[in-house]
Amino acid sequence: MLKLIFCLRRQPHLTREEFQTYWRNTHGPLVEKHREALRFAVYNQIHTIEDEMGTALGQVRGAPEPFDGFAEMVWDTRVDLDSAMTSSEGRSAGRELLADEKRFIDLANSPLSLGRIAFGLARD
Repeated sequence: MLKLIFCLRRQPHLTREEFQTYWRNTHGPLVEKHREALRFAVYNQIHTIEDEMGTALGQVRGAPEPFDGFAEMVWDTRVDLDSAMTSSEGRSAGRELLADEKRFIDLANSPLSLGRIAFGLARD
């Protein structure tokens, strides 16, 4: 399995609530619309919260300012990912999603990484 993790910072003119509302209610359905073309198995939005414990954990570690959220997109195989990125439908979907992301994400300050799921633990 391959996972794309996108660490999101909002556009400066948006509050965290505005950012997360747009992301959930506008961008989320747009991603869903392109599910077949993008061939992903899983898409998650993780919306960060302001919490004393989170703040304390970050301060102890000397962490930078927290992100406003994280997006995860998972493909079962490399073939699925390659097909999504090279097909005309996948490229068209990618262009539409990027145009929308520019409306609410500070792309220059929102790193992303592609990785292989190598180890995981889950509670039964």
